[in-house]
Amino acid sequence: MTRPKTSIKASQFKESVIREMSRLAAKHEAVNLAQGFPDFPCPTELKEAAKAAIDKDINQYAITWGATPFRYAIAEKSSRYLGIPINPDTDITVTCGSTEAMAATMLALVDPGDEVIVFEPYYENYGPDAILAGAIPRYVQLKPPTWSFDPAELAAAFNEKTRAIIINTPHNPTGKVFSRKELQTITDLCQQWDVLAFTDEIYEHILYDGLEHLALASLPGMLERTVTINGLSKTYSVTGWRVGTIIAPAELTAAIRKVHDFLTVGAAAPLQQAGITAMQLPQTYYDGLLASYANKKASMLEILDEIGLPYYSPQGAYYVLCDISQLCKQYGFTNDVDFAQFMIETVGVAVVPGSSFLSEGSQQAPMIRFCFSKKPETLAAARERLLKLPELLSQRLRVAASV
Repeated sequence: MTRPKTSIKASQFKESVIREMSRLAAKHEAVNLAQGFPDFPCPTELKEAAKAAIDKDINQYAITWGATPFRYAIAEKSSRYLGIPINPDTDITVTCGSTEAMAATMLALVDPGDEVIVFEPYYENYGPDAILAGAIPRYVQLKPPTWSFDPAELAAAFNEKTRAIIINTPHNPTGKVFSRKELQTITDLCQQWDVLAFTDEIYEHILYDGLEHLALASLPGMLERTVTINGLSKTYSVTGWRVGTIIAPAELTAAIRKVHDFLTVGAAAPLQQAGITAMQLPQTYYDGLLASYANKKASMLEILDEIGLPYYSPQGAYYVLCDISQLCKQYGFTNDVDFAQFMIETVGVAVVPGSSFLSEGSQQAPMIRFCFSKKPETLAAARERLLKLPELLSQRLRVAASV
């Protein structure tokens, strides 16, 4: 008898489309506005701190769930910013990026057959994470243009099999920032059904138009059932360092720490030491970060206005979604993947097709996602190429008509 050589789990999801777009961007020498990483330096203080840590021979295993000084620095900064009490000895786990943080959380707290509610569009890892844990994702639509959810639809997704709900705020890819009213609706349902909440708050400091970040764990009755996931990657422009954090009640943390230990043992020790410096940066750093990203957002939206591409202005994070449904109809693109390939190969700008953020069979309109966490010169290079989009689309139409 011949048995399959791969697992059923692995057959239920595809490779990351985002990372594939970066590979294609490199192959075709396209400007990469696909993958969500800054192409500018991280703060000088962090680089110096990392080099100093290596020079001090902080090169061996840290405590599995995070070096003690780093956990204490996380607790001090996060409790002040999020408005929740945090015990650094019992409530924090340091992981190899927020990606591992979500996977370890799922494996530690979700059983096979449980259901996990996921808002869509969603960051592409959430569905596979649930599948790897043996759980069943239940998708609830975020509806444009405000990317709000229907409370009745959300309520209908909860049942006796629901174990957890994932909330990402500020949200990737839509840029939505969940309001207090929306978070209260989620809170009421979690308490009614005794459900856990896994919150991805990696973009907590990148918000626009005067909006403020609200941690779900800070709402009454949610501290004991919320796992707050974060990391150094986005706020401090060090996506390659892979240092993530999990804040959760002691009982949940104990289970997460066990799973984390056997997944990766621990995050890089010298980078955890540098993370202390990140946690101690002054408010002026965050003010400058926000001002910088507000300028980058404005530049990106100006480019899209110039070429007439409809978009949803983000409230937070550093992405913008564009509706390409009319372009697909007018110029004969099969779907958003087809359009994204055209953007890379013909226009020379890499984007992410919106379907990578949707479940199979979703009724959302075709979209593409631009990332604007780039240097001004990178955005200028993208603009130069994108200004040619209208003519390149017309050219495509003429070629199709002549065939």
